[in-house]
Amino acid sequence: MTLSTSHRPPLADEVTAKLREMIQTGEWPLQQRIPSETELMSGLGVSRGTLREAVKALAHSGMLEVRRGDGTYVRATSEISGAARRLYKEHTDEHVLEVRVGLDTQAARLAARHATADDVSAMRALLAEREEAWNVEDFARWAAADWGFHERVAQASGNPLLLELYVSFGDVFHADLLKQHRRPGFNGLPQAGHGDLVDAIEAHDGDAAVASVHRNLNSCAEWLRE
Repeated sequence: MTLSTSHRPPLADEVTAKLREMIQTGEWPLQQRIPSETELMSGLGVSRGTLREAVKALAHSGMLEVRRGDGTYVRATSEISGAARRLYKEHTDEHVLEVRVGLDTQAARLAARHATADDVSAMRALLAEREEAWNVEDFARWAAADWGFHERVAQASGNPLLLELYVSFGDVFHADLLKQHRRPGFNGLPQAGHGDLVDAIEAHDGDAAVASVHRNLNSCAEWLRE
């Protein structure tokens, strides 16, 4: 019997890779429903069984979520983010915050070393957006700008793996911000960890950037203890 020498991956793996690419490139945005099975089968030229195997693989990784009777939604842009999302549900807010301390600290230190003038301008624009949104009580926009600011710091670190890990915290902390703003006396515009962090990054002062992160996250820890 002659054995095939082809090293071509199984069709389901090829389809999985194509679906993953659509997610990672943003063709299928986060939180949005992907096309129907019929559309995908036609567009990819595959059977229902092959397509479902690919979707199941990405659902298992956390990138997709299959909702019975509603469709399939994008839940994460990578397997790392998907796995992190599942893990967060198994741990306390305090544990997640302790991990974030390490990521924020390293992101700030590296951003102070690598950030460009464009990075600094983008950070300041996000802080201005954050302040404006808070002042008009648009809390969803405020939370999005706040988290966008921290993501931009991670991006400015120049380390794509650190950025990917950091982005995986997005849903968790965005939701927490929206909860925190309802607390009496909560200040949604603390200078600690924000404006002074940008100043430290612009000055390429890594120690000051890290100190700013610690002040900000110490205040976050106080929210959680209340």
